[in-house]
Amino acid sequence: MSDQDAIYSTMIKAGKTSYFIDVKEAKNGNKYLSISETKMEGNEKKRKTLIIFGENIEQFRQAVDEAAGAASQ
Repeated sequence: MSDQDAIYSTMIKAGKTSYFIDVKEAKNGNKYLSISETKMEGNEKKRKTLIIFGENIEQFRQAVDEAAGAASQ
């Protein structure tokens, strides 16, 4: 599946790092969250991707919300 097939997609720029947050649908119809980080390391572009499957998305969201709350205090 290409990035153009995302159900939802957004990008966040942070200096030399870009974050891509996408919701996609697998061939079996299940939705999943894809979070990618792309950054320049020297002359090389590095990309790391984290996939969170549908049944775990709410639990992941809650953990991120809690962590963001703790970081902003």
